[in-house]
Amino acid sequence: MAKSKRHLGRYVDPRTDFGWKFYFGREDNKILLIEFLNSLFHGEKIISDLRFKPVEQDGDYEEMRRVVFDLHCIGNDGEVFIIEMQQLFQEFFKDRAVYYTSRLINKQLARGKKGSDYYLPEVYFIGILEFDMDRNGSSGISRVTERPYFYDVALCDKLTKEIFYDKLGYKMISLPLFNKQPEELKTVMDQWLYLLKHLSTMDRLPSFLDKRIFGLIFEIGEIGKLTEEELMSYEASLKHKRDAESVFNSAMKSGEALGHAKGLAEGLAEGKAKGLAEGKAKGLAEGERKKALETAKAFKEMGLPIADIAKGTGLSVEEVEKL
Repeated sequence: MAKSKRHLGRYVDPRTDFGWKFYFGREDNKILLIEFLNSLFHGEKIISDLRFKPVEQDGDYEEMRRVVFDLHCIGNDGEVFIIEMQQLFQEFFKDRAVYYTSRLINKQLARGKKGSDYYLPEVYFIGILEFDMDRNGSSGISRVTERPYFYDVALCDKLTKEIFYDKLGYKMISLPLFNKQPEELKTVMDQWLYLLKHLSTMDRLPSFLDKRIFGLIFEIGEIGKLTEEELMSYEASLKHKRDAESVFNSAMKSGEALGHAKGLAEGLAEGKAKGLAEGKAKGLAEGERKKALETAKAFKEMGLPIADIAKGTGLSVEEVEKL
């Protein structure tokens, strides 16, 4: 076990499923989640207490899909928080965030309730992402901001920019875009993001992090203090994270190779060498297609979304579904 612990580093990585829930999903450590949320809501609200709620939500009807949140909490003023750690790029992540909040909002009003009382609590979706949410320019908008890693979203009037409804919000953090160095950490949120990104490589609590806030993480997060069962769960979670990243990266490379082969085929297909070029391109494409199919199959066995697999491998949704 000692060898395994040395290999894992000194502190549990919060960017794993086990680590995220180990630090933030336990009643006896809920002060950590309270402090983290307060850093995101600084200047808006102060959360003094949280109650953990069930993470599984069944649909109102049999045909509605069941959803499972990473963390689901209720604040001291009745606010509802969904907190998600998303490791891999997901094309429809924004759709999922809106769907999750809509499901919780829908459950606030009892079915068959009469009258015009539509009072709703505040509902917030917090996403910690290990990818750039707009890396493909899908939004069509250039985000000019001092904090490109932080999305603070609310319903607003597009003309006046004034908040239209202040009880629904989305706060997203793209960790790969957070590249501040220790001397650049100006806020508590900066310190939290630095910690989330680098804790797994640290060997002690650095002086530039507030000991009053972060001391508990370094106290409970030592891998050497984990029980045998916790250690096994952490190792499995860490392996799943690394395997998923490896498969995803391979899928992306396969997709790029397929695109390159297609472009090469189209270029070489012109002129007198058309037949020979097409033959070579076909061979290349078939080889890359085989790799893409193998990668997609492995991805599918891991339970990743079909749409993400198709996008990453260059295959169609129908092809992935048939695997």
